[in-house]
Amino acid sequence: MKKSIALICLFLGLGILNAQADTYNVKDFGAVGDGIHIDSEAINQAIQTAAAQGGGTVHIPAGEYACYSIRLASHIHLHLEQGATIVGAFPTETQGYDSPEPNEHTAYQDFGHSHWKNSLLWGIGLEDITISGPGTIYGKGLTREESRLDGVGNKAISLKDCKNVTIKDLNMLHCGHFALLATGVDNLTVYNVKADTNRDGFDIDCCRNVRIHACSVNTPWDDAIVLKASYTLGKFRDTENVTISDCYVSGYDRGTMLNATWELDEPQAPDHGFRTGRIKIGTESSGGFRNIAITNCIFEHCRGLALETVDGGRLEDIVISNITMRDIVNAGIFLRLGARMRSPEGTPAGSMKRIRISHVNAYNVDSRYASIISGVPGGIIEDVTLTDINLYYKGGYRAEDAPSIVPEQEKAYPEPWMFGTIPAKGFYIRHAKNVFFNQINFYFEQPDERPLFVTDDAENILYRDIRVDGRLLEKE
Repeated sequence: MKKSIALICLFLGLGILNAQADTYNVKDFGAVGDGIHIDSEAINQAIQTAAAQGGGTVHIPAGEYACYSIRLASHIHLHLEQGATIVGAFPTETQGYDSPEPNEHTAYQDFGHSHWKNSLLWGIGLEDITISGPGTIYGKGLTREESRLDGVGNKAISLKDCKNVTIKDLNMLHCGHFALLATGVDNLTVYNVKADTNRDGFDIDCCRNVRIHACSVNTPWDDAIVLKASYTLGKFRDTENVTISDCYVSGYDRGTMLNATWELDEPQAPDHGFRTGRIKIGTESSGGFRNIAITNCIFEHCRGLALETVDGGRLEDIVISNITMRDIVNAGIFLRLGARMRSPEGTPAGSMKRIRISHVNAYNVDSRYASIISGVPGGIIEDVTLTDINLYYKGGYRAEDAPSIVPEQEKAYPEPWMFGTIPAKGFYIRHAKNVFFNQINFYFEQPDERPLFVTDDAENILYRDIRVDGRLLEKE
């Protein structure tokens, strides 16, 4: 009996030793954590050592770790404990981030979408990766611009052609062009991440099986959570099977969501469209978007919900529900099938169909653009149902404030303001068919003389239970 107990204790002890052996503390590899010494070399050594042993946890204890590029590896869990901050260092004449790798397919999307190595943390062709908190990633030395200079970094986390990736429990601050750029990543989970940044939050591009849950993303200068399907991989690849749930997006001043001061001194985004900070599908849309569910999300002090496909992609089978929005600076709901066609020559036009939007409450929405469902000549949006929608507009416009002819803007970058002031005060529907409005309630802070609905080249538009300021309309 004593011999058996001794053997059990020995095996347990070996198990504990093995568990300890799978954790690699970056300070054992020379990291200092004083915010001055460049620690990325030590962190990379820890990652390489763990990867050579088949994987493990690379542990970053409390401290500030000034870094350039950190190169991730398969089967690695990079863990930032409470009080640990990876700080993106400013490049110098002799030190900086990894150079952007060549990409022959740069003609069809912006520079920032076309490269991954010029980042604070990056990985290409990897599997089984976790990056977790509760520590912080602070992209202090990253640029929000699309710099082509060697040594300059413009993304916090950048992943390409990876699978089985989890990012959770992190704080992210001032992360350059992207807090997270995920391109061609399958089985991606982003959970309980708070990102407060100076351009895009999460860009999910050409990815499959994605779960974004319980995140707070503040991005006054660009989109908060955006799904894309660019041609940067040199092929058409849909973003599909995605859920975005229980998330908060906003356009407060940079840094004031994380420090909970919620300031609004910088209302203007660089495109002069006021605050951004929304959830969007598009704009890069060479590939398509399929099987997307967005639910239980809050928009605040930002632009409204936008679904856009303008480069040839199919946008279909989208379900959006339980959305509350407040202080929206452009259209509350914006569906756009365009023909920008930033895709290889010969790419056919895209489509938008089978869209379901329900249980939406949008308060204090800018009335200039109402809400918009607009295709282009020959490109028809079809099979859209909107149910239980409450829109609280500012109002105050006269009929003559809107042009009699709304420009098509087929190739324009899709934003509601490209049409100018909309001739409808509720919904403008053009180049669409089989659109069903059910239980739609409109409220206006000031009287608005424009008609509630305006249609153009629209077929089979159905209305049921439409109310204005609580009064049921007999018909529209």
